[in-house]
Amino acid sequence: MKLKELLGEITYECIQGSDNVNISHLIYDSRNMKPDSVFICIESSSFDGHKVIPEVIRKGAKAIVLSKTEYIPILDTITVIMVENTRKCLAYMSAAFFGYPARNMHVIGITGTKGKTTTTYLTKKMLETAGHKVGLIGTIEIVIGKQSIETENTTPESFLIHQYFRQMLDGGCDIVVMEVSSQGIMMYRTEGILFSIGVFTNIEPDHIGQNEHKDMEEYMSYKGKLFHQCKLGIINVDDGHVGNVLKGHTCELETYGFSPCADYRVTNTKLRHTYEHMGVDFSMNGLIQMEATIGIPGKFNIYNAVAAIAICSHFHVIVEQMKNALKEIHVKGRIELLPISKEYILLIDYAHNAMSLENLLVTMREYNPKRLVCLFGCGGNRSKIRRYEMGEVSGNLADLTIITSDNPRFEDPLLIINDIKIGARKTEGTFVEIVDRKKAIAYAIHHARQGDLIILAGKGHEDYQEIRGVKYPMDEREIIQDILAER
Repeated sequence: MKLKELLGEITYECIQGSDNVNISHLIYDSRNMKPDSVFICIESSSFDGHKVIPEVIRKGAKAIVLSKTEYIPILDTITVIMVENTRKCLAYMSAAFFGYPARNMHVIGITGTKGKTTTTYLTKKMLETAGHKVGLIGTIEIVIGKQSIETENTTPESFLIHQYFRQMLDGGCDIVVMEVSSQGIMMYRTEGILFSIGVFTNIEPDHIGQNEHKDMEEYMSYKGKLFHQCKLGIINVDDGHVGNVLKGHTCELETYGFSPCADYRVTNTKLRHTYEHMGVDFSMNGLIQMEATIGIPGKFNIYNAVAAIAICSHFHVIVEQMKNALKEIHVKGRIELLPISKEYILLIDYAHNAMSLENLLVTMREYNPKRLVCLFGCGGNRSKIRRYEMGEVSGNLADLTIITSDNPRFEDPLLIINDIKIGARKTEGTFVEIVDRKKAIAYAIHHARQGDLIILAGKGHEDYQEIRGVKYPMDEREIIQDILAER
């Protein structure tokens, strides 16, 4: 492929060599360098691709795309392309390299502080019930047909997105549903994609701090950019920040929620649960009228269900197909019930910020447990504010809080726990601290009482614990089985 073909939708200047050279590979990670490649010098908070230009030239790069004049190589046999933004350039070049696969599928993007993962799985399940072949890109995995691919980011790098799109299209997918994170938008990973539908679930302060967003305003602005690159926006009208998120939107809008003005309106909710099943019954009015049951508990999962219903109504999924899919859906690590006892209920959930934890605990309290027990930790190298807030939330809402470790990364777990306790001590709640997560889970199980509802929060679908840059195997489901076997 000619380099100029890859650059067809980019404003650029060829300052050395020729843009008519043939290119075999598109590379942005110097570790993957191959001969006859074009190398794009992208930057992150910890790495600058411009600094490895000599290395990639030695490895056979035929062309370099950069944005900093001071790194222009002296070697005049190398084609050098100057652009304003290399990350944006990577997105457009990746789309071209894989033949613009997104243009031949419906791409649905879902953004919000919480609810993205559950909504993507609900949508996928409903669409497949109606006969569509659906690819998925999200926090837990990439799904292409029967293949599941582990992912490191909620929204992968743009090159990987288009590579997955290509595989999905070649595999017969007609729809892709994907989680769109604010950081993914900020890093131009979804640049150039025209979404058929964009969905806004909700927003609360999160991902604000070093190497993330500088403040809430920036966080909302990046969430809102999705509604500048989609045809239709489906919006949670009940969220208090929706006006700020939608500033300057260019798409048509539909709304969902409990509000009387919502296009997809929820009424008549009723909780149901046993030791083996939890869910909610609800009614809908407006553009869709139906009675339904979702097999995941909580009011916030009604929002996720209605968002999925609204999406699927545009793909001719009939009401009965939606209802059947809602009853059957289960998402790993999202209020995942483990039926290990008839004396108490044990759940695993990914709640890892104050908003998610508060919603989770308030929701679980509605099921009237004798005692609500919350086990959680906080990730290292992240905002300390999150730790104070989560400690305070659990202290206020749980009958017993078990403070433990999560992914300490490069921090001392004890120091993280001390930060959590600052928040917990603002409350009258009872808490214990057990640094080792397996021992903390064992404590929760061994001290369980009849009628307890125990929540293991923070890890969710994750099957590892990250310590000093190493991911050690740690699946809470396996830990629980080991604890029960030891008993």
